[in-house]
Amino acid sequence: MTDDEAEMIRLEEEIKDCRLCELWKTRNNPVVGEGSLSTKIMLIGEAPGYYEDLKGRPFVGKAGKILDELLDSLGQGRAEVYITNILKCRPPGNRNPAATEIKACTPYLDAQMSIIEPEVIATLGNFPLTYIFAKFGLNPDKISKIHGKVFMVSTIAGIKKVVPLYHPAVATYNPGMKTTLIDDFKVLAECFV
Repeated sequence: MTDDEAEMIRLEEEIKDCRLCELWKTRNNPVVGEGSLSTKIMLIGEAPGYYEDLKGRPFVGKAGKILDELLDSLGQGRAEVYITNILKCRPPGNRNPAATEIKACTPYLDAQMSIIEPEVIATLGNFPLTYIFAKFGLNPDKISKIHGKVFMVSTIAGIKKVVPLYHPAVATYNPGMKTTLIDDFKVLAECFV
């Protein structure tokens, strides 16, 4: 077992025992994240949904099927990237994450980023976009204006690329957005050319 694997296991146990906000009371399973710890790409969603909460895995519902298709279009699978969320527990009724929940939970996300050290951070939706842009001192804009663009940030660990993307769920209620998602995901592949 590598040091990174041991650290992620320790972090997972900490998340399972977390009581920093009220969401632990209504969750079935925390959804820590999954994928490669040595990946170049980290995908960050908003929060677990109904199926994610049941299975304890990120993006396993309808939006997850679309995400899998998008990754396939890049020649990548879940095993080649790391997928996580801003929140590790499902908000009741799939409501939006509350500011207090984000504040309580993002230290876990920061720890995951520190373990994985991705070169590319893809935000899926508005909540991860807002958090990651603030974390790296970027000026946020509406996702409709900046989706699929690459923003370079300098960190202690080197230069990272932040790519804001629409949440895959957008294609479940607006099928015409799937083409936009596919085009935006191509940008992730171009980050390594």
